[in-house]
Amino acid sequence: MTPTAQPKTTMPAEATLRQAVAKRDESFDGAFVYGVVTTGVYCRPSCRSRPAKPENVRFFANPTDAEAAGLRPCKRCHPRSVHDGTSQLMQGLAQYIDENADEPMPLARLAKQAHLSPAHLQRKFKAVLGVSPKTYQDAARLKRLKSGLKSGQSVLDSIADAGFQSTSRVYGATTRNLGMTPSAYRAGGEGETIAYACRGTALGPLLMAATDRGVCFAQFGKNAAALITQLKSEFPRATVVASNMAESPELDAWIRAFEAHIDGSAPRPDLPLDLRGTAFQIRVWRFLLKVPEGDVISYAELATGIGAPKAVRAAASACAANRIAVLVPCHRVLRGDGGLAGYRWGLERKRALIDHERAGRGL
Repeated sequence: MTPTAQPKTTMPAEATLRQAVAKRDESFDGAFVYGVVTTGVYCRPSCRSRPAKPENVRFFANPTDAEAAGLRPCKRCHPRSVHDGTSQLMQGLAQYIDENADEPMPLARLAKQAHLSPAHLQRKFKAVLGVSPKTYQDAARLKRLKSGLKSGQSVLDSIADAGFQSTSRVYGATTRNLGMTPSAYRAGGEGETIAYACRGTALGPLLMAATDRGVCFAQFGKNAAALITQLKSEFPRATVVASNMAESPELDAWIRAFEAHIDGSAPRPDLPLDLRGTAFQIRVWRFLLKVPEGDVISYAELATGIGAPKAVRAAASACAANRIAVLVPCHRVLRGDGGLAGYRWGLERKRALIDHERAGRGL
């Protein structure tokens, strides 16, 4: 099956790319490569080879993409070794950020660590990791915060240990990623009410649960009892209640709409979602929400689509961590060879969902 959802590129604008090649700007080495269709060769931006006619030049995010287009590496500038070296350097810098996430990390400090200018470092880091150093550090701090909260550490100590400079900043940033306040997260959802409803569907028993922000859990299982146990393990201190009009007037209607979609009698319902995960996981899940019904993409295309082409395994892990079946459509991601790969709710369900969506579009 050929995917029709086109991943977003993470390269700069074409005018910037052409300017970098014209100036042979070494700061862009590792950020992209360019190929010349008349010679069948691709180069790094700073290559000293004879300039090609603009209409013969093509740009690629990395050597793999250039080689997939039938080009071979330049023997003069060795673009693959430069790109791989840059990737290794930036991965090492990412590890440095992880290990020191609680400390102030101005761009100048990171640039000194990498022996690059701040502007060059910013550009190369984003080309390899898909996000800026600051965004990466914010995600690393959030990971530390969640770890501290889960271990039972106090909210203020967890915030301080994670390196956040004020409670106002952490509450503003983390509620978008945790889906709840830090104190509620530490308490396993304590103080929150999560309502659930369970139904039999064409794909087996389904339990859907929601907070006042939206659906936070939608999973298939063996039976209702097992699904309720799983829900409670996700939110051990929340008040988990069976749905009724007093607790969640929307949930019963939502699950009926979802069930109708599974049975093939209605389109996928557009329900509010309460996504809870790391910054990286949420980027993956939000990208999946943009993949049209009936389309499929590979894990490599997913990683490229979120701006982190090297993070294929991490993107696959984010799919595996998805708690909201079908509504966050991780079933639309396949192996590069078109194989189904894994699916936490079973490959038969994955195949059935893809076939159903494609049939709905007449594919």
